[in-house]
Amino acid sequence: MRPRLDRFVLAAFLIAAPAAAADAGGAAVSDVSVSATGFYYAMRDQPDFGVGVATLDRGPLHFEARYNYEARDAGSAFIGWKFAGGDKVTFEVTPIAGALFGSSRGFVPGVEATVTWDSFDAYVEAEYVHDTAQEDASYYYAWSELGWRPVEWLRLGLVGQRTRTVDTGRDLQRGVFGQLSVGKATLGVYAFNPEAASRYVIVALGVRF
Repeated sequence: MRPRLDRFVLAAFLIAAPAAAADAGGAAVSDVSVSATGFYYAMRDQPDFGVGVATLDRGPLHFEARYNYEARDAGSAFIGWKFAGGDKVTFEVTPIAGALFGSSRGFVPGVEATVTWDSFDAYVEAEYVHDTAQEDASYYYAWSELGWRPVEWLRLGLVGQRTRTVDTGRDLQRGVFGQLSVGKATLGVYAFNPEAASRYVIVALGVRF
């Protein structure tokens, strides 16, 4: 039954995403956004690898596709709904649910959330990867950032993640990051475990329309 649930979520994504994109032609331009980001993991004692993430948002409706994110040689597809509000302190919270397929298979519920105040912001992404093939391979994943924008085009901060795609012997990996935005493109560099032999760097390039 669980593999069928995975296929159902994936099918729902593949059907709904194109429909939303097609329907977006009649929506206000500000109501629709598309993004694509590539991450290059430059490892010190493991093979380098890449990660890809693409999103489509139409109003509060959120679609997301990933590769090599939850597991190596595995893809995932998500659908979610965004809640936003606030004045001086603003927030966005997007509960998501998706399917994992490829080298690993499973169901992945999660949440993405951002809180912003003045030039400071906090971002967290948390999910439970429920592996339907190997129950003992299920785990909690998290990526969090605490950022500061001294100027509009520069963002600096602290980053942490809990993942199975990188094996460093640490349950929680932490580091620093910097992002430079030019027009619709953003270049980011993340340095994890900078004080340890297991240190590694992620270079990210993203574009949003």
